[in-house]
Amino acid sequence: MGEFAVQDNQAILFIGDSITDFGRRGAEAPLGNGYVRFVSELITARHPDRAIRYINKGIGGNRVTDLRDRWRDDVLFHRPDWLSIKIGINDLHSFLRGGDGAVPPELFERTYDAILDETRRELGCPILLISPFYISRDRSGQTFRSRVLDVLPQYIDVVCRMSDRYGTRLVRAQDIFERHLQYRDADAFCPKPVHPHHAGHIVIAQAVVKTLTENSSTK
Repeated sequence: MGEFAVQDNQAILFIGDSITDFGRRGAEAPLGNGYVRFVSELITARHPDRAIRYINKGIGGNRVTDLRDRWRDDVLFHRPDWLSIKIGINDLHSFLRGGDGAVPPELFERTYDAILDETRRELGCPILLISPFYISRDRSGQTFRSRVLDVLPQYIDVVCRMSDRYGTRLVRAQDIFERHLQYRDADAFCPKPVHPHHAGHIVIAQAVVKTLTENSSTK
């Protein structure tokens, strides 16, 4: 498969929205009870010789504009050796619903580009991007869920362009879940399309570890 990229005594910081947060600020502190925790456990099981430090800075409800506002305190201050970013679905929801603070695809791209440029200049650390996803089969054209699926490719395309521009590793989470949905219902992964339960988080965690063990993106 390849050599695992995160080395002994390095730190990897995860930042994003509720999917990354997943209780890390409450009873499940400090890593939460989602994919960040599962990533740490999978790596520990596979590489017991490596003492890797894991930092979770996910906050539920965040958009990329929120990440920008806290980037210096929550990312640059910690000077991680590796950085993982998972953001975008709240941006998409805000665009569809309108109102103050909406983040259309153009603003999503401009802001994402700004924080990655700042990271490259100040840290220069390797980065892993996780694309936004929405676990649903609703293509009716008559519901909010189907509207999300119609617009989602624009936000995914931004993440893919950012990955190409900055040479990051990339987890194409929507592609992964769509492959799973060929075999089972969305309920196998989530009570609602945005928030996966443990099975969905395990899917993400496996993809992250795989991507950190390869030179290419995971699809």
